[in-house]
Amino acid sequence: MRPDTPAAHTTEAERLLRTAAQYPEDREPLLLQAAAHLELAGDRPGATALYDSLLSPEPAQPHLIRALKAANLWEYGHEAEARAIIDGLRRARPSDAAPWEITAETLEAHDELEAAESTLTEAAELLATSPELPHATQSLLITRHRVRRMLALPHDDWDVRADRLHGGAVPLDELHDPKRLWSLGSEDPAELQAEIDRLRSELGTYRTALSRPFPVAVLHWPEPELDELLAAYPELEAEYPTYRAHLTDLEASLRELSEAGTPNLGIVRATVPSYEAFAASESTHPSNADLLPQYATTLAARGRAAAWPPARGAECWCGSGRTYGECHGGAST
Repeated sequence: MRPDTPAAHTTEAERLLRTAAQYPEDREPLLLQAAAHLELAGDRPGATALYDSLLSPEPAQPHLIRALKAANLWEYGHEAEARAIIDGLRRARPSDAAPWEITAETLEAHDELEAAESTLTEAAELLATSPELPHATQSLLITRHRVRRMLALPHDDWDVRADRLHGGAVPLDELHDPKRLWSLGSEDPAELQAEIDRLRSELGTYRTALSRPFPVAVLHWPEPELDELLAAYPELEAEYPTYRAHLTDLEASLRELSEAGTPNLGIVRATVPSYEAFAASESTHPSNADLLPQYATTLAARGRAAAWPPARGAECWCGSGRTYGECHGGAST
């Protein structure tokens, strides 16, 4: 059951903290969830403490954590510190959309629409330059559309693109119309019904986003991890005869899935300690090859999957240091 009271949110945060202690490799996403529950429980200082603890050991997503910390700080009166963090984030120019969007929504929540709009525009110019955009960047453009609509700014190219990306039954101009707020207090049945239809469309869009399946993920064992795995569990050599074969098979499997129309493909990096802990949690032995796909699915469900294929110009998933196109993404692979 989802928590719906402050006490329930506190209990859920405590459960997540215990889980993070049990699975240290998943500490960051679990503590981020715990911090969110503490915020919902009204324990904003406790959430700040969690964000600070995440920032101390060089986290995987420092910009995201700082953006969440700034939003939390502003909510309980630490505006100056929140602004300083926001200014630092904008100067850092994160390469992912989530910190930008959280920062802009924080500014929007405190009636700083112009600053929110300029933040989102900076992000769009940095991140929305390719024909295919990840879901997070699409969301950023749609948020920007809403803020600009509230400022009564004319449509620009980014707004047009947001309209195309939306694809809902009710266009963004209607969903983001500031006058919708007035219709909620109307006594005209036709106006109220129109607003209900718009809200249903908007809810459907959110449900679609929230119900996206976890990536279909495959395991990537870095070479030292694979050597350790096979030394400890030689029964798995049939799955991984050599490291080179492992990399080739991984890329081939993903391409086959893609050609078959499978969406949301991803790669999860495996480690021996994490795999052994998972095997113990499943009351089975790590030498059981049937456990491998379950392990991959569990890591993906915890947010550990990296999207495949990598973005144009990005490093190859194998860790060679070369771009994907020069490495496993080459036509001859």
